[in-house]
Amino acid sequence: MSHWPVGKVVDGHGLVPPEPFELTMATLAAIKPGESVLLLLPREPHPLFQVLDRQGFLHHTQATPEGNYEIRIWRAE
Repeated sequence: MSHWPVGKVVDGHGLVPPEPFELTMATLAAIKPGESVLLLLPREPHPLFQVLDRQGFLHHTQATPEGNYEIRIWRAE
C-alpha cells in the first residue's frame, strides 16, 4: 500500500452512479506527484479497478467494520 499522504478524499456515499466514478477520475487528474486519493464507498467499485489499472494507478481496498470500503489510489511509479 502507498505510504504517501492522502491529497484528496472523495466521499461517494449518497452519490448516484456514475457520479462517484466521474468525481474520482477528476480528482485523480488533479493530484500532485506523491499524493494519493482516498475514496469512500458503500461497495467495492470493481469497474473502477479495471480503469485504474489501464491508466497506471495502483489501489488498495480495505473494508471497514461498518461494511463500507476505503480505497486508496495512487500513481504507479
